[in-house]
Amino acid sequence: MPANRTSVGRKAAALGALALTGSLLAAVPAQAAEQGGSPSGAPSVRAVPTGDGAKAVCKRLPKTEERVTKALARLNGDATVVGSIARMQQRAANAKTAGHTEIEKLLNDRVAARKALVITLQTRQNDLTSVATWCAAHNQGESK
Repeated sequence: MPANRTSVGRKAAALGALALTGSLLAAVPAQAAEQGGSPSGAPSVRAVPTGDGAKAVCKRLPKTEERVTKALARLNGDATVVGSIARMQQRAANAKTAGHTEIEKLLNDRVAARKALVITLQTRQNDLTSVATWCAAHNQGESK
């Protein structure tokens, strides 16, 4: 009687494995078709854009301006503001005082990166001002 239970259990396991394998094999071509690619992994060809996305840019403009303004305020904040350049400089000074030269170097490199980010964000802020003027003059990027 125990031999019967083993063979029934093995048959059920084999049927389960067969069903799982079949479902996986059936899903691969369907997934490749959904992604627009071939099963071999070749990249799919997409259509060339016909517009410049002005409507979407104008639509996202207020949120983008807000994010840039908040980031600049954070970076230019004093040493009490988390993420500010002043706070990072203070941490570098603390590392120097403690004699942690490698930590000081890391923090000073991060200060330099944040200063470069400020320049990039200021440029972006100026660009966004120009874009806002354009959007207002062109009906928020609507087509002609």
